[in-house]
Amino acid sequence: MPEAPLAWVDHVMWWHVYPLGFVGAPVRPPSVSSSERDLTHRLGRIEGWLDLVVELGLNGLQLGPVFDSATHGYDTIDHFRIDPRLGDDDDFDRLLHAAHERGIRVILDGVFNHVSREHPAFVALADGPDAPTAGLFRVRWDDWRPGDPIDADVFEGHKSLPALDHSSPAVVDLVVDVMDHWLDRGIDGWRLDVAHAVPASFWAAVLPRVRERHPGAWITGEVIHGDAVSIVRESTMDSVTQYALWQGIWHGIADRNFFETAHAIEQHDELLATFVPSTFVGNHDTTRIATAVGDPRHLPHALAVLFTVAGTPGVYAGDEYGMLGVKEERLGGDDAVRPAFPDVPPQLADLPPDGVAAYRAHQALIGVRREFPWLHSAHTDVIHLTNTAMVLRTATGSGAVVTALNLGDDAVSVPVADATRVVAGGADLRDATAGLPAHGWAVLAR
Repeated sequence: MPEAPLAWVDHVMWWHVYPLGFVGAPVRPPSVSSSERDLTHRLGRIEGWLDLVVELGLNGLQLGPVFDSATHGYDTIDHFRIDPRLGDDDDFDRLLHAAHERGIRVILDGVFNHVSREHPAFVALADGPDAPTAGLFRVRWDDWRPGDPIDADVFEGHKSLPALDHSSPAVVDLVVDVMDHWLDRGIDGWRLDVAHAVPASFWAAVLPRVRERHPGAWITGEVIHGDAVSIVRESTMDSVTQYALWQGIWHGIADRNFFETAHAIEQHDELLATFVPSTFVGNHDTTRIATAVGDPRHLPHALAVLFTVAGTPGVYAGDEYGMLGVKEERLGGDDAVRPAFPDVPPQLADLPPDGVAAYRAHQALIGVRREFPWLHSAHTDVIHLTNTAMVLRTATGSGAVVTALNLGDDAVSVPVADATRVVAGGADLRDATAGLPAHGWAVLAR
């Protein structure tokens, strides 16, 4: 019997890859036209890691930009062409087939707020306001003379990223065509880049048309700030990213202030009446979670929250090994969190102890999520809270999972409600309480 549309999302967990960095492609190439750049078949390197995705217990591959772009992938030149630094259509089709053979869903990064100044539609504006593509951009033509630079709105002050005109029907048609093209090729959904920067009314014009043709596609949007509930309702997106929870998790742990984490969880829980958020503790734009929490003993604490509260969770490639890296606001400031990966995963025996511990914690907690798939949309209560100890109870009518965390230097005894067994981590379970060692954690169930 065919799966109902979007039923698969209740069970998916993503492995998030920034392709250009992962495969070691140059992200600041010389300024040459797209046709002059060498085709290099690098996408196969990602295929070499798909068995690791399955071994971890994940079943989704979230790919960052794969379309032809000028530098870092978010400055698109051609939405219908694979970036030649990654490969070509055949390379992409092989990767997609290899993922689907393993039961791994695939979503792509849709950069639809802006393009590169090298995009042919923008280059054509040199012909002035009568250019056939003039309606795609927000351009001030009043004082323009032939030969003048184009004065267009740009994304967050980046002059190399002219913004599309989202009030234009031609832009609606373009984005629908792009989304349909790659869904027709077999992808399972989209992550919409900087969706908060685009009017919700634009997405409301685009997404119903896409769903008419692809009712099983899942659409999540990158929303860093703004009213997430209103954005989801007005845009018709299925989900948006949960940056407030990410902040509350790592910052609360780093500062040993679980009150911040608990507040973020309570706010997160309120979103469930409208949608299930896209959750994470690391991505291609953030300092690595193992670095952010400050103490390698506390990485599992962040993961335990991620995998036992509601959401569609994702793991940023490399975090499963406890990779370190600081995101900096400068040219090249992303390089440390977007490194090249080898052709195949390392053997655990070759990892340092912290790397092995990170991998085992990921496996264990992803396993918890697999055992209790209803966690995807279940509500969470904070049942015990101090600066350095917190206990969460996530439950539905069919079960309950209790997450107990200790950041302190001393062992603690905490309440665990109706939990009767330890399913991950370590705790001494005694009736309705559990003893946690210093810096310990445990997930329990009834």
